[in-house]
Parts: sequence; C-alpha cells; structure tokens
Amino acid sequence: MAPQLKLAGTRGVAMPVAPGARPRAVPCSVKHCGRGSRFVPVSATPENQQSPIDVARRENAALKQSINKTEASVKKLSGKLSDAGVEVPPLSTATVGSTRTNGSNGGATAAKTSNPEPQDPEDFWSPVKHVPDGVAFQEVPGQISPVPDHDGTECLKWDPSLWSHADHFKYRWHIFKSIRSAIDANEGGLDKFSQGYKYYGINRGEHEGKKGLWYREWAPGAKAVALIGEYNGWKAGPEHWATRNDFGVWQLFLPDNEDGTPAIAHRTKIKTRLETAYGEWVERIPAWIKWATQEWNEIQYNGVHYQPLEAGAPGVYEENKAYTFKYPRPDRPRDLRIYECHVGMSSKDPKVNSYLEFKEEVLPRIRSLGYNAIQIMAIQEHAYYGSFGYHVTNFFGVSSRSGTPDELKAMIDEAHRLGLVVLMDIVHSHASKNTQDGINMFDGTDGMYFHGGGRGFHWMWDSRCFNYGNWETMRFLLSNSRWWMDEYKFDGYRFDGVTSMMYHHHGLQVAFTGNYDEYFGMATDVDAVVYLMLVNNTLHDLFPTAITIGEDVSGMPTFCRPWQEGGVGFDYRLNMAIADKWIELLSEYDDYSWNMGNLTHTMTNRRYAEPCVGYAESHDQALVGDKTIAFWLMDKDMYERMSLSGPSSGAVDRGIALHKMIRLITMCLGGESYLNFMGNEFGHPEWIDFPRDDTYDTSTGAFVPGNGGSLDKCRRRWDLADDPSLRYKFMAAFDRAMNHLDKAYGFVAAEHQWVSRKDEGDKVIVVERGDLIFVFNFHPVSSFTDYKVGAYKPGPYKIVLSSDEEVFGGYTNVSKKYDAEIHTEEGNYDNRPHSMKVYAPSRTVVVYAPADTTDAKADSKPEGIPGLGVKGVGPYFAV
Repeated sequence: MAPQLKLAGTRGVAMPVAPGARPRAVPCSVKHCGRGSRFVPVSATPENQQSPIDVARRENAALKQSINKTEASVKKLSGKLSDAGVEVPPLSTATVGSTRTNGSNGGATAAKTSNPEPQDPEDFWSPVKHVPDGVAFQEVPGQISPVPDHDGTECLKWDPSLWSHADHFKYRWHIFKSIRSAIDANEGGLDKFSQGYKYYGINRGEHEGKKGLWYREWAPGAKAVALIGEYNGWKAGPEHWATRNDFGVWQLFLPDNEDGTPAIAHRTKIKTRLETAYGEWVERIPAWIKWATQEWNEIQYNGVHYQPLEAGAPGVYEENKAYTFKYPRPDRPRDLRIYECHVGMSSKDPKVNSYLEFKEEVLPRIRSLGYNAIQIMAIQEHAYYGSFGYHVTNFFGVSSRSGTPDELKAMIDEAHRLGLVVLMDIVHSHASKNTQDGINMFDGTDGMYFHGGGRGFHWMWDSRCFNYGNWETMRFLLSNSRWWMDEYKFDGYRFDGVTSMMYHHHGLQVAFTGNYDEYFGMATDVDAVVYLMLVNNTLHDLFPTAITIGEDVSGMPTFCRPWQEGGVGFDYRLNMAIADKWIELLSEYDDYSWNMGNLTHTMTNRRYAEPCVGYAESHDQALVGDKTIAFWLMDKDMYERMSLSGPSSGAVDRGIALHKMIRLITMCLGGESYLNFMGNEFGHPEWIDFPRDDTYDTSTGAFVPGNGGSLDKCRRRWDLADDPSLRYKFMAAFDRAMNHLDKAYGFVAAEHQWVSRKDEGDKVIVVERGDLIFVFNFHPVSSFTDYKVGAYKPGPYKIVLSSDEEVFGGYTNVSKKYDAEIHTEEGNYDNRPHSMKVYAPSRTVVVYAPADTTDAKADSKPEGIPGLGVKGVGPYFAV
C-alpha cells in the first residue's frame, strides 16, 4: 500500500475579510496522494451495474426498437394484403397523452393512459401515477384491532424514568379500555361508531318500503325540531317536523317525489328550526351538514344539501356530477417533506383562490420543488376568513370560498396522481363560538358538545372547548376524523392545538420544564388524552397508511408512541421550539453572539423513539404582526435590493446566505421529517393579512384596526420567485436542491445523526446524517482553509451540495464543479475514527457525500436539479 501524506494542522486558518464582503476563492490544499480508502454504500450501484436511470433509458430504447420493428412488420404485412386486393385500414397516428383543462366551467380532465419517456427532472424524481381509463380507486378499510391485554405501561420501556408515574398510565389505559368496551357493547364497535355521518345529517335511506331522505340530529335540549329550506319555501309543514327518541336524537323522513327525485334537490339551501329548552325559536345549520355557503349579499351562512345524482367518470371532474376517485393513495414515505399551504391565499392575485386553480397552478410547483406531502389549512368551513380556518363552524363541511366538495376531491386526486401525500390541518381542539353559523348552543344550552360554564370557553382563543368525555362528542369528532379520509381520501392529519386539549390550563401561562409532574397530574385532561388515543386507534386501524401529526408544545412523553403500548399514538410531533429559537437568535443577538451549542441542542432536543417534524418557520411566523425569517434578515431591503440589475446590499447578501443555511440545518437536525409554509421557501416579502374589519382583542380588550377588507396581503407572490431578474430565485433553487438531496440520500429519516463539532469561536457546526457530512460555517466574516472535520466513514468524499453555487446566489468559492475528491485519514478527531480537510467559506454550508454517489455534471443532464451533484437519482432514492 502506498504511503499517504499526513496533512499538517488540526484546524483551519481564519481568514478575516472586510464586513459585508465575501472572501475570494481559495483552492483547497488537500493532496490526493496514495490510495485513500473508499466507502461504497450498501444501496449504491456498483460500477459494473447500471443506475436506475440508465436501466430506464435502456428499457425505453429497447421499447422504441421493439415498436419500430413491430410497425415495420405491420407495414410489410399490410403491403402484402393490399397486393392481394384486401382493403387495409390506415394505421392510427393519434398520440397517446393527456389534455388537462381547468374544468371550472364543466370541462373534463382526460386521464393519462401511457407511461411517456421522462422529459423533465420531475418525471425522474417524482414520477406520476398511471391508471387506465375507466378504472376507479377502490379502498378497502382495515379492521379495528382488539385492545392489547396489558396495564398500559408497555410504552414505559422506552423511558424507564416514567415508572415514577406508572399509576397515571394505568389509569388512562383503564379509561381507554372501558370506553372501547362500552363502544363495542352499545354501538357495534369502533368501526360503526366512527361512521356517524352515515346516520346523522341528511342521508339516503328507506322507511316503510319507501325511498327518501333521512334527517337526524342530536339536540337533547330542544323541544321541537323541523327542517326548513328552499324545498319547502322556508316554512315547516306538518310533514317537516322531526320526532325525538329517548336519547335526544330527532329524526325526520322525507319520501322521494312521485317522479323518483329526492324531496330535497342537490344544492338546495336548508336550515334546522328548533325550539330551545327555554322556549326560544332559533334557526341553525345542521351540525352534520356537508356543505354551507354564504351568498354575496348575505351575512349568515346557509346549510346546503349536497348530493349529486350522477357520478362522473373516474378522474374526470364535471360540474354537478359526483367526482369519482381514480388514483390510489401514495405509499407512506420514509420521511415527510411537507408543504404547508392554504388554498384560498395561494393565488398571486389579490383574490380567494379555488380548489381547481390550486390543482392546476400550485400542485405542479410543489412537485417541482421536491416536496412529497401537502398539509392543507382551512378546509373545514369557517365563517370568519381571518381565523385562518381555526374557528370552525361546520366540521363536516368543505370551505365553500374555494369551491364545491367535488372540486376539492378533484384537487386531492390530482395530488395523488403526482405522488403527493395529502394531509389536512384538522381542528378538534376547539370550535367557533358563533351560534348563527356553527354548533355552539345548537339546542340552546351551553353544554351539548362542549363543557358547560367557564370550563367550556377558551379565554385566549375566544372559542368553545369540547367535552371529550361526552359520548356524543366522541361520536361527532371520531366520525369527523374518519369522514375526511373516507369521503375525500385525505391521507392523514395535522391535529391543531393539541396542547390546549391535553391540559386544563390549555398550556397558557405555563412553562414546561420537563418535570413529569407537569404531564401526569391534576392539570392533565385525561378525557382529552384518551380521545386522542381513540382517534389514533381509529385512523391507524382503518387506514393503515394514515399519518397523524400533533401540534404539541409541551413535550408530552409517549405522545408519539403507539396507542397499543399505552402511548397517545401520533406518528409525529411538531418540533415547535426550533422556530422560536430562530426568532430569538435573529431578534436578540448579533451574528457573533450566536451560540452553536445551544442551537444544536434545540434542534436535537426531542424524545428518543418519538419522531418529530422540524421546521424553521410555519404559517404562524408569516402572519401580520410577526416576521418571517427572510424579513428578519433583510427587512426593507427585500423591497429595494432584490433586483439583479442593481447593486445588492450587505443585508441582502447576509439574508440570502443565512436563509439557505437556516433551512438546511433545520432539515438536517430538526427531526425525522420537515415542513415549510407556502412561499417561505423563496423568502416571500409580504406578511399574511386576511381581510378584516376593526375589532377588539378578546383577551386584553385592546382595539385592533382592520384593513378595510383588503385581500392585497392575502396571497402568494409566485411571480417574484419566477422572475429571473430577481434574487428570490436563489432561495427557491436552494430549497428545491435540498429537497432532492433528501430524495437521493434519505438523510432526514436516517437513524445515524451525529454532531461532531460545534465550535463557538469558528461558528462552525459539523453534522453527520446518514452517509452525508454537513459543514456549516455561520461566521460572519471568517473563512477557513484546510479545516479539519471528523468523519464516521472513510472517504473519498465529494461535494454534492454547496450553498455557494452560482445558481443559489453564491460565489462558487466552494463548488461541486471543481469535482475535487477529498480523501480521509485514519485517527480519532472530534471523536470520529476518520477526518478530512475542507474549505469552509463564511456563511456557507457544504454537504459532502461518498464520491461514487456524486456527479459534478449532474445538473446538465435531463434528470439534473440545478446545483445538485447527485449521480442519477441517488443511492437511496425514494419519492
């Protein structure tokens, strides 16, 4: 074995530069002498084999050759038949493809029927699904599993220190088992219990041999109930009054008309008229209504009976026809790259966008960026648009501002065609206190679905709090969680405000320190925790690929352990502390004062075996009154210095550089999945301000001025990211590259995660995640040559991604284009068995990968992603 040169020095040399200036390019002085050891990943393609893309190309070539031979044979045979006097029809020259139209005027969407050769990078990295015409998606629900026979402490094996509170776990498991047993005994099981939407509300059925519509409503405090609407001139006749059973359920049967049409036609406005326990006559929207609308000249909403009589062809949207799903749910990904979005504010124009417009304009953008999941906000109907969808009035109703139920279904089906998991931001933590449009005081009492008295009101949110121990509340909410997955094919949920649910104090004015008494004591709402166990039980049993994410800021132990163990049952917890940490650093400290150890601690401070979704910022930071990371970094210069035709500024240079680093280190260290809010990937310059009138803060009484009902700041300026003359494109390009880096290497879900260096003086963080090594230099002015970093696996390594690439707005001081191969040497360094020397420019992150998995010219190929140096689609490719 040839001798290897020893590289002098154990750390880099600081190169001070003038503030605001970038260091000049310095060639790396690593010498590649001798035969450096070479690491080949288990899944990497050996040199004597072809990559998946090479195989695909070879198969396409063989297919073309086969088709050409077949066509030649057909032509030859046709010639012989013609010579024999046999008439031969001409060969079809029609091309196989697709024609997709918006469909908002009843236009149909033709389904693709072939597997065309990949043309764009997205075709390689995010292949669409192909289903033959006329074939509908058929889903077979799973089976509810029995309750395991243990005492609820199985989840403690992951944290033996929890045995100090074993009695609490035994108690909540006892409650869970008791409810499951009661549901089995009285309701026919959890499967039937969670399908309340097939019984309550308005549904097709029979009565005394006649077909018609059943209307059923639980309103135990009501004295009388009638169903009124356009179908009866808003006047209740004798045949429109419901009867009450012993359980407070009112029911009414409306037989079909003599011509066989329903008594209530599709898209007919309706309401419930009832006499309360106090003798007051009120009108309510049925609690289980499937759609509610507000006319332009009306203040209140009306319930709408939505039930098209005719079904459309699979995958084809046609107005006034029930949409038929065509595409299957995507497989559950190894990790989630979530694009948090809001349909209504997704247009670049100041308007409320539609489901069909989102389908045609925004979904392709998300696919191109490399996300594999969308998390849609504000789907449940909410009378107040400015609530961002969190003050729900109609829990089973689709938000009518953006379209009809079938238009939403068409949007979700298209997302599935593109391979995107579709998650819904569901709100079960509270409800709007609106009595005219919502379910508050439905029968005149302040209890019903909610706690009565002060406990039933959320003082901070000005809303109603559910009584999770109430039988009908459980039926309502469990059915609601199943409804959206069953009817609309959502793939899972992000449960909002879970911390508020789990504690009587709602997590308000409380600092969680990690002391277990804070989680397992009198402050815990056990009914709510058990409900969360039940909903996770229901969803994961009936929909095996279901994904549930809980918004919990408290750090509740066992939150993400399976319900079968006695855990709460979520798949992921939102790692909410990270966003707060970034705001703290950007608002309270200068760049020299950033604490690398504290930063990495915040990133990695999560419970073992309880996965998290990390994010640098979400919709919360984008709202008016707060600031996005880009705005914290660049402030007013975002409006004045983003044009490439003019000079930049120190704030913009710093902002773009740190924006890229902040997002990648969050993706790298922040959890087992990643989330970004719509538009923040390119540094959207405007906050979100929904149209609103003057109002008062309910918690303080302070006056809050409105914006005159303007939609100007309630949109996403895609034109800024798409404009080649603006610097926004650099941040968008880097976001796309880092998403595809995860597609190629699967580092976000990789079990191996190690922070080998967090140097406070150099402001350098070195991270191993999977097979990759990330070198972050946060120093404002100092760059380092021959900077020695540890490595768990031997080299050689090459650059696979650098934030300093020109396509990302960098200076190419360190770039994959140089194709430098960096060898490692043995010997402990930073507690790693190997080390190597790299160049680390200031405010730059560089990612190193095993050399045989990289390709410096990858982005010049059809499948190439600008700035990303991955060979093919990577050694561990997954959508």
